[in-house]
Amino acid sequence: MDAAPPSFLTVPERPAKPRSAGITHVLDKGYSLDPVRSVLKAYSGWIDVWKLGWGTAYIEPALAQKIRLLRDHQVKPCTGGTLLEIAWLQDRVAEFFDFATWAGFECVEVSNGATELPLTDKRELIQLARSLGFEVFAEVGSKDPHELVSAVDWIAELQGDLDAGATWIVAEGRESGTVGLYDADGSVRESLLAGLASSAAAGRIIYEAPQRSQQAHLLRRLGPGVNLGNVALEDVMGLETLRLGLRSDTIGLGIEIGEPARAR
Repeated sequence: MDAAPPSFLTVPERPAKPRSAGITHVLDKGYSLDPVRSVLKAYSGWIDVWKLGWGTAYIEPALAQKIRLLRDHQVKPCTGGTLLEIAWLQDRVAEFFDFATWAGFECVEVSNGATELPLTDKRELIQLARSLGFEVFAEVGSKDPHELVSAVDWIAELQGDLDAGATWIVAEGRESGTVGLYDADGSVRESLLAGLASSAAAGRIIYEAPQRSQQAHLLRRLGPGVNLGNVALEDVMGLETLRLGLRSDTIGLGIEIGEPARAR
């Protein structure tokens, strides 16, 4: 029998959807409909954005059904940034937006981490996407592990993207969690994180964090309301327990705990 959720523990307050903080952004690496349907039925209240990674949307045989499922569960479907970069590279931007409109995407990611897309062109794509009614997730950072990383440069770029009409900024981490915001071993580049977290746009940044250790670190550092992206489907519940301090990595997160009472 279904029962009301327990309430005997003190946990951080979790706002209901639609949320403006504590965003969970899932990366779809090519999931079939059955697991998508099961996860949404059970856990859609914890998921805000669903990105069909890189170019998977282009070959997804069940795209229409998947997007319908997402929208029925109030989860925003989003294209991967690489797909738009490829369309730009092949001079097929108009066709890309026709496709995204036809498919029912609510959001598009605009990035320049996989190609030599100039910043001026990136901003034009953001403006075009907004004019067509899409919510824009603008990604900052390169997928090249050898690219020099500068907090000053990232902040300047993200501010320009927001000025062009982006709603959210995505801090690059890839599916691997070993580039952009992270070193090759997956550890957080603390000076970069400090710069982003102290910027005027801090509340509009989604940090790609595919690894559990990265999710826990960002939650401890920035609190339960941090926005996290590139979360694997199988990690959705695990991340929610991290947000609520129900896992050893984040016990006590966002709350004050007094002296434990002695068991009788």
